[in-house]
Amino acid sequence: MGTPHELGKSLNISTSYTTDPDEALAALQTDAVTTGRLPHAVRRSLDDLPPEANLDPPDGVEIGTARDDHKLVRLSAGDGWLALSIRENDGNASLTVTAATPELAAKVVQDVLGEIPEIDHGPDRVPMGFWYHSTDSGAHRSVRPITALSWEEIRGNYSAPAAGAFARLMSHQPGSSSGRLILLHGPPGTGKTTALRTLAREWRSWCQVDNVLDPDELFLRTGYLMEVTLGEEAENKGRWRLLLLEDCDELIRGEAKAASGQALSRLLNLTDGLLGHGRDVIVAITTNEDLARLHPAVARPGRCLAQIEVGPLGGEETARWLAANGMPDDAVTAPATLAELIAVRDGQGLDGERTAHSPGMYL
Repeated sequence: MGTPHELGKSLNISTSYTTDPDEALAALQTDAVTTGRLPHAVRRSLDDLPPEANLDPPDGVEIGTARDDHKLVRLSAGDGWLALSIRENDGNASLTVTAATPELAAKVVQDVLGEIPEIDHGPDRVPMGFWYHSTDSGAHRSVRPITALSWEEIRGNYSAPAAGAFARLMSHQPGSSSGRLILLHGPPGTGKTTALRTLAREWRSWCQVDNVLDPDELFLRTGYLMEVTLGEEAENKGRWRLLLLEDCDELIRGEAKAASGQALSRLLNLTDGLLGHGRDVIVAITTNEDLARLHPAVARPGRCLAQIEVGPLGGEETARWLAANGMPDDAVTAPATLAELIAVRDGQGLDGERTAHSPGMYL
């Protein structure tokens, strides 16, 4: 199989191909695959990597490193394997091991992963993935911890019907329902995103939560859709996935089929068609549209795990919210959204009637 130095020996790389040292290191590993010396590869994406984590396999020999303003690339070799680690400044990383046998490649990866400590973010911090598509380099996923309150802490932000529906959703367990779509609809500023953050916290023991920043691109690009829904299957075996698609009014309103082409069909296929069959994926969508304006296929019986109208708080509910937040319970007498109540709490006031306030990204 060759010694570590023989496996990592230099290639004659033309400067017309690359002048970047990190690409040269990757080319050394690629050459070992294409020539058949090390034909088996295992790759793992690592999210929110602890600063002290070591990505060097035990008993490896360093072949070379390359560093720029954004990442550190390291190539090392051992008996019958090469390992390329790419560590981004934002805490994300990847490890690719090529080896003479698939068993050896898997073992080297596991040796590295077994030494990486887990980060304890505490009860109020939840890791969330953020997907986006780049025209130049395709699909990307970055993980960040987000702040999320417990359900009991935010229950008072919602009207009685919405709170009851959310309580059932928060206690949902995998496999207990056939529906794969969560539909939250209602005016801006009523707390739809707040509820989704809390849902990520309540489900974190069994579900990975990812926010797709460009849902319009997701359903227009087949490769992007497949990467998001299938691309990290091996790393998440046994865990469900919740994909968050916010403000998808154009995708799911009544005329969406004509306006969006195949986008709506792919969404429906993901939730209960062939694409979603056998995949432990749940899709949560928020929209400001009224339910009557949505495409009937989206809300048909059996498709939705939950369909929740998130509206303003009524008079008594508003009074309770104000009292719970240390304010006179008659500071607002009309129904109000969560955004409006927060505005009052923060001293902006409603001048005796409901007015539009920016809900912010967290509502």
